[in-house]
Amino acid sequence: MRLVVARVQDDIDAGRTVEDTTPGATRNRLQTPTLLRAIAEGRHDAVFGGPAGTRRRPGPRSASSASATSSASGSEEPAPELWNLYNARHNKGEHIRVFPLSNWTELDVWNYIGDEGIDVPPIYYAHRREVFQRDGMLMAVSEHLAPDAGDPVFEAMVRFRTVGDADCTGCVESMAENVDLVITEVAGTRLTERGATRADDRISEAGMEDRKREGYF
Repeated sequence: MRLVVARVQDDIDAGRTVEDTTPGATRNRLQTPTLLRAIAEGRHDAVFGGPAGTRRRPGPRSASSASATSSASGSEEPAPELWNLYNARHNKGEHIRVFPLSNWTELDVWNYIGDEGIDVPPIYYAHRREVFQRDGMLMAVSEHLAPDAGDPVFEAMVRFRTVGDADCTGCVESMAENVDLVITEVAGTRLTERGATRADDRISEAGMEDRKREGYF
């Protein structure tokens, strides 16, 4: 296999995109032009994705649709979840985006992890960490993210339900230190992991669809 890496910083340095220096801004939107550049340069016919279309059904509108194909510009239009209907035909310059687990819920994923005895990073399990409150979420103190002046920092037992950029991914208070406890916890929750812990999914009800139209996934 050949690893292809496209770096956001390269596009910033080349002037193809401008870094948002607004306080609280994340780097997520900056990933879109870099992704589209990499797909165009590599002339890839299909691109497999995971996190942006995974583990969130049932959920809000931003999670309830998925698109199989993208135009030459990289944009996507929301489509119904026709899980057993596939169309692999696409025109020159287009590519197919494939999300094999789009119809899996968060609980489906954890049940699979438990059944197969899969090791996952410990950040997904409860651990003690320094955190602070922002926009109703617990954010982890790190070299990439610090609280605003005057915001208190405290220790709590937390775990991450999803892992993304540190500046927009929150954690939840939890005592689930192993897979069985996580399954029990997830089975009882009524809030999707993106709605609970992803700041950039709170932009609007259809925040994910809006970003897909720009080429993000």
